[in-house]
Amino acid sequence: MELKCFVYPGWAPRIRPASPRREWMDASPESFAYRCLPLGIANSHGWEILNPRGCEVIWNGGPAAEDVVVRPDPGGQDHDAAVALFGLGTVTFHIAGIFRTPAGWNLWAGGPPNSAKDGTSPLTGLVETDWAPFTFTMNWKLTRPNHPVRFEEGEPICFIFPVERRVIDSVTPTFAPIGDDPELMARFEAWSRSRYEFQGRMRSHPPSAPAEKWQKFYHQGVDASGGCPRPDHQTKLHVAPFGLAPSPAREAIRG
Repeated sequence: MELKCFVYPGWAPRIRPASPRREWMDASPESFAYRCLPLGIANSHGWEILNPRGCEVIWNGGPAAEDVVVRPDPGGQDHDAAVALFGLGTVTFHIAGIFRTPAGWNLWAGGPPNSAKDGTSPLTGLVETDWAPFTFTMNWKLTRPNHPVRFEEGEPICFIFPVERRVIDSVTPTFAPIGDDPELMARFEAWSRSRYEFQGRMRSHPPSAPAEKWQKFYHQGVDASGGCPRPDHQTKLHVAPFGLAPSPAREAIRG
């Protein structure tokens, strides 16, 4: 599958594969937050678009666009600066790229997962990037009046990944008693017993090595029996960086 970012003259988007790391996870005792594999996978499940120009933003609590004041850092291009555009305590970053996905695929655009920022919260959108000849904006909702918020140059301001458009409409969610699946019930109860016993051992005989303080079943992709039901279990993503795509003009020059 190809995800293409078309760049207009003068645009210079900064996009990179998303990092699995977070400062608050680094700061957790023994970095135990990284034991939660779903967090790490979500952190790196896409690409980060970085802020091209630092700024300070402050909101007085009012609903109008002019109730938000944006103070861009000196230097840089005017079109790289964040703006107060929509009101309702939002600040807007223009994304310098027109993205193209295959037919039937959207682009999810929001804030970096599992990353908090004091005084503001990212807004999330789904963009039909298989047809739209437009750029989109990344917007952050300010949550604390009269509280200055800094967006540093190079800070991730947007997180993107492709989503198939019709999948959610085709899902049929249901409830079912676990007894309808005896194998699942047996595997769950085995895991539950194992988990209870493991936690008891941790309380009575705490290990000294950090790696021995967590059970690792999910991280290793196994159940309590040690079996791995899915050969495609992932503990790490390999998200490719954006590269220079071939174009007719460049191919003509090479020829």
